[in-house]
Amino acid sequence: MMGTRKRNRRKAGGEQLDLLGRLQPLVASLTNGGLRPALGVLALMLGIGVMAWGLVVSFDRPIGKVEVGGQFQRVTPLQVEEVVAQFRGSGFLSVDLAALRTSLETIPWVDRARVERKWPNGVRVFITEHVAAARWGESGLMNTRGELFLKEARHIPQELPQLIGPSGTEAQVAKLYLESYPRLLGVGMRLSKVELDARGAWQLTLGNGVMVRLGRQDVPARLERFIAVASPVVAARAAEVSYVDLRYSNGFSVGWNAPARVARDAEEPRSDG
Repeated sequence: MMGTRKRNRRKAGGEQLDLLGRLQPLVASLTNGGLRPALGVLALMLGIGVMAWGLVVSFDRPIGKVEVGGQFQRVTPLQVEEVVAQFRGSGFLSVDLAALRTSLETIPWVDRARVERKWPNGVRVFITEHVAAARWGESGLMNTRGELFLKEARHIPQELPQLIGPSGTEAQVAKLYLESYPRLLGVGMRLSKVELDARGAWQLTLGNGVMVRLGRQDVPARLERFIAVASPVVAARAAEVSYVDLRYSNGFSVGWNAPARVARDAEEPRSDG
């Protein structure tokens, strides 16, 4: 028993000596040549990081200069400067250009804004204004894409066409206007008003004051009927015509200013308003 224990101790001691013998060359390699290059690379990387951080700090100076470009009719440079002032605490490199652009586009009459950095501590802002293409109701303005961009305008150009409809129907009314305007212009008639009432009935008003009643059903077909058949009557006797009613299965009727007359026979109107 005692002999077995001694043999086991000698065996364990021999294994430990053998492990130390294997580690000694590795330790000597790191000490003599392997560790120094690794430390050198680490020092170089740290140095580059410090230099990069120093450059960022040096270049990321607070925004100091603002250049504003674009053709202005409604937007003032002061409005732009007031928005940019909220970002002056940011640095040249760290300023959030996307957030600045979004803030600029909240200014009334601003359609699009483009923002870029200008060396060494400025930003350059380019503003594109909305182009008013139509009035919405009594005080709103719509752009050339049929979007309501201003609900309460101080100045309303009266020469603009007027679009009227329930709240939330702006895009629907603008779509009919954009589709009808060039068609009517093609037969020499200017569209001055498009109305959609609460029941869903449509009425157009021409530049000469003649009203075109389209109703609620088959609006595109009725508009085509007006252009193809009724418009020559209106063009020839515009001063005498009050309205043209196309709410019929076929044909139309004309309301005359005085005396009241009917332009042509037609079927009974549908009860669609």
